[in-house]
Parts: sequence; structure tokens; C-alpha cells
Amino acid sequence: MKRITFKLSSLKLKTLKLSTLSLALCLVASSPAIYAQNTSATSISVKTETGNIQVKTIAQGLENVWGMAFLPDGSMLVTERAGRMRIVSAAGKVGEPLTGLPPLYAKGQGGLLDVVLAPDFASSKKIYFSYSEPAEGDASELNSTAVSFATLNGNKLENLSRVFSQQPKINSGHHFGSRLVWAPDGTLFITLGDRYSEKDSAQTLDNHLGKVVRINADGSVPQENPFVNTAGALPEIWSIGHRNMQGAAINPTSKVLWTGEHGPQGGDELNIDEAGKNYGWPVITYGENYGGGKIGEGTHKAGMEQPVYKWVPSIATAGFIFYTGDKFPQWQNNILLASLKEKTLVRLVLDGDKIIKEERLLKHELGQRLRSVVQGPDGLIYLVTDEAKSKIYQISPQQS
Repeated sequence: MKRITFKLSSLKLKTLKLSTLSLALCLVASSPAIYAQNTSATSISVKTETGNIQVKTIAQGLENVWGMAFLPDGSMLVTERAGRMRIVSAAGKVGEPLTGLPPLYAKGQGGLLDVVLAPDFASSKKIYFSYSEPAEGDASELNSTAVSFATLNGNKLENLSRVFSQQPKINSGHHFGSRLVWAPDGTLFITLGDRYSEKDSAQTLDNHLGKVVRINADGSVPQENPFVNTAGALPEIWSIGHRNMQGAAINPTSKVLWTGEHGPQGGDELNIDEAGKNYGWPVITYGENYGGGKIGEGTHKAGMEQPVYKWVPSIATAGFIFYTGDKFPQWQNNILLASLKEKTLVRLVLDGDKIIKEERLLKHELGQRLRSVVQGPDGLIYLVTDEAKSKIYQISPQQS
């Protein structure tokens, strides 16, 4: 570009206006280069055991993001724990909060949590989401995990309908669980925490505390559920003996549910979560009380399941996926798991149902609490952070 010198003192007003316009147009014409520099500054290259990856910030200006689901147009539906749901465009523009949410208990670990599209979203426009539901009236400090669906209409949620409410409600701000996973048969799995103060209830069938439950899309109970005909049992229950499951996914090979569970001090678990089984909490665990001290009877007991994988010390497991896309062929059917405490993306290699290798990524490059990992429709990987200033990251293969 040639250098242009303006002698302002000799210019007439008309010429000055024209020159100012020309300068503005010059700046606009050069803005793509400026934008490219800014984009480059938020993109980093990271070495992994299977090759380099590119990690790019695609959205920010969010708060404590918990869940994310892709809409058909490539935009993202995201939840903020404080009680906001937004649509983030494919270009990363953060939309205004959606209207139409139910009342929330947004304290501690509670608030607006996971979100998934209905299997028939293309025609129904329904989304399902989990949240901490306060009791009504004077008992508003009592709360539990609930799940509702609504119709997404632009920036509004309409036709709100609650399909599940964990019982009983507890005065606690902890251990809501809350991952939502559609089973291949169209039923919905909901992971539920023990609420921290009620851990012994995870072993009994008269409540939803420390359980996985399974419902139909309309909230009714599938008649194949394992405790439907058990006297005194709540019929929604699928499995028992859990502490606080904040990750869940269907294994694409076996079509079976896997869940990820926070241990206490040590003892985070991955479990193959099957109908009617008891996963041991708080009778057996690989963890201990905060500050030390034994919990329960040890690590094994007849009739109680062992984890398929465990972490001692804890990494604070959060959302995870089985990767099935084509952009990372070397990661096919690997588990990608977000960690809160260790601020790392964990890659787990499977041989059948056994985990044979673990690689930890992004702790030093990002250094942020990772809440959820999602596979995009483009086969790329998306991470959300659980921070006061949350970001959404896109992971792609390193271009040679």
C-alpha cells in the first residue's frame, strides 16, 4: 500500500471529509487481517501422543457453563448454572438469555444444569433440561433435581412440562448429579446425587437419592425397569449406590450406559451402569472422608459392583463422551472426559470394556476447570469451562 500524506492545513472541508472517508474505508479493508491476528492469538497448538491438536476459543462472556447441546444449524444451546440458558451462534456470538425457565434453586452446586435435544427435535422442537428445583412456599430451602421439557421457539421456551422430580427434597446445596442421556430405545437416563448429607439413602429403594433413574420421554415409567414390581421401591430407579454422577454416556459399541462419579477424597469412578445393580456407595469406596478417615466397609463386598476404572486421588470427573467422529480417527471410540479439580481433558483408550491407557491433556495450556465435552456435528470436539468467566473451546486436528 502506498503511503499517503495529508496536509490538513491546506485542505478544504469537503476534501477533509473525503479523505476521512477514504481512511475509514482503508481501515475496514484491512480489518480481516486484524481479525485473523486476534483469532490466532486465541488458538494454540498442543502436542498429544497421537499428533498435534489445535485448541481455539470460540465463545466467551459466559458464567459457570454446565451443559451444552448442538442445534441443527450448528449453533449451541448452553446452560449457565446461575439460571440462564442461551443460544451461542456457530460464529461464537452469545445470545440473550432465553425466557420461560421454571423457578430454580441457584445456590452451591445447584442451578440450571444439563440440556439435551429431544430425539425428535427436528419436528417437535423440544429440549429437555435438568435443574435444582425448590420446594414451594415456606419450604423453599428444600430442593432436589428435576427435569422438564419445553418447546424452543426463537429465544423463548414454551409449553413447559416437568417430567421428573427427585424425591425427597433436601436442604442441601450439594450433589445434584444431573446428566441426561437418551438410551437407544428412546428412554431417558437421569443421574442423581446423594445430596451429600443423605449418603446412606443411596442404598435404599424408597427414594431417588444416589440413583440412576430411567423414564419415558413423557415422564412415565418404562415397564422394563428393574424395580417396577418390587414392593416399596420407586419404579423409576435403574441402579443404586451412587454418590454424585456428573458424567454419563452410551457406549456406541455395546449400547450400554456408562456413568462417571465423584468419589469423596479419592475414589472417582467410571461404571458400566446396568439395570438393578448396586454400585456400593457408601458401603464400599476407594476414597476416604475429607481430612482423612475410613468410609464404609472397604473397597469390595459381595453383591456390589466394582468400577471399570478409578482415580485415586480424585480428579473430579465431569462430563464425558465416546468419540465417534471422523476428524480424529486415532481417537475413535476413546473416552474423552472433562475434569474439574485437575483441569484436564482425559483421554481413555478402551479394549472392549477395559480401559488400557490414560492420557491427560490441556492442564498446562488452559488451566481451567472443565465441565463438559461434546462432539460437534462437524466431528470436532468442544469443551466448556466451569469458571466465573466461562469459555467454549473447539479442538481440531493440527493443520500441517
